[in-house]
Amino acid sequence: MQNQENSALKKSSLWLTIMVASLGYFVDIFDLQLFNIISKVSLRGIGITDEDLIKKYDYLLFLWQMGGMLVGGILWGILGDLKGRKSILFGSILLYSLANIANAFVTNLDQYTIVRFLAGLGLAGELGAAITLVGEIMHREKRGYGTMMIVTMGALGAVGAVILNRAQLSFFGLQPWQITYLIGGSLGLMLLLLRMGTFESGMFDKMKKEAGPRGNFFILFTSGKRLIRYLSCILIGLPVWYCIGILIKFSGPFAQTTGVQGSVEPDFVLMYAYIGLSVGDLLSGLLSQIFKSRKKVVFGYLIATSAIVAIFLLSKGLSSTAFYLMSFLIGTATGYWALFVTIASEQFGTNIRATVTTTVPNFVRGATVPIILSFKALESSMGDINSALLIGAICIGVALIALSTLKESFSRDLDFLEIS
Repeated sequence: MQNQENSALKKSSLWLTIMVASLGYFVDIFDLQLFNIISKVSLRGIGITDEDLIKKYDYLLFLWQMGGMLVGGILWGILGDLKGRKSILFGSILLYSLANIANAFVTNLDQYTIVRFLAGLGLAGELGAAITLVGEIMHREKRGYGTMMIVTMGALGAVGAVILNRAQLSFFGLQPWQITYLIGGSLGLMLLLLRMGTFESGMFDKMKKEAGPRGNFFILFTSGKRLIRYLSCILIGLPVWYCIGILIKFSGPFAQTTGVQGSVEPDFVLMYAYIGLSVGDLLSGLLSQIFKSRKKVVFGYLIATSAIVAIFLLSKGLSSTAFYLMSFLIGTATGYWALFVTIASEQFGTNIRATVTTTVPNFVRGATVPIILSFKALESSMGDINSALLIGAICIGVALIALSTLKESFSRDLDFLEIS
């Protein structure tokens, strides 16, 4: 009877941990996309009225946020291997939640810059810690379901951000953009109340008792094969943020170039794309469990992405409804984010796993900056359509090559260490 009670308690704690990780990533994406939605409005709210300055500062704040994510990816990853997955999961949620709340009260650009950097720092840790923790506490044949739930739920955070922004809530003399930041921060803080019901990875607890390096980021560069494996994990995620950072972010200009009939609302494009991402992540997770393969499913998604990107960019005179549908399909075709991060987690040993799983998605997010700069540099000579096609072909081609270099990791035993 005691064993049955312990088993039921452990199962309950397992699902609570998955739920908290999923909701944490929901708030993570909520904040990440909320900034893109309301950044210009918030800049006007702190007194900046010149439209050229708003465009400039909007981009600079984005760069500061991404810089925070790049630094945070390394910092949280190393701490996750040194201090534990659970503590880093909640530490990252705490930081970006407090940053969200602080965002509501910034009064000048310097404050906004600092807060967006801190928000990026916090946002960098949640996904990697969540995927690492859930991957290590679930049965190796079923862990794909856990990571699928995290990212499927998380993608809907962007939908929540769009809906909340559309509601234009205003009370206590605060502007709507301030209210949305406060709600986002409050949601994260509420998750911290569930902390006591979750538990740490047994693999991490076991590793702490063993001698050997933990959280050594530089161990990734001491072996050529290990470095190629690491870089390949990063490269297979590039098409996801190519689609988000170029096709979705610049959907308005693309709609004009291709002659879309009717008005196109950028936040609706974002919402439909992230609904597609949620559906795609759900399907990719299920398909990987059915076919017992991560690589085959990612390969299929990359081929689908190629086709849909070509149709999106080359179609002329679509209705606004059809354009929204294409945005949804782009999201669905790139909905292998859960598999991509899971593959990275499964490729490396327990002593460096959190570092890898946290840095990989953040380096992919950070790659959005050179991808956008490359697109803009080519746009003046090639036009936006041809520039986007070329950059997309490079991102997808590189991802396919990188995928071919990795070993299948489905159901791999994760209880092993990387030897320096």
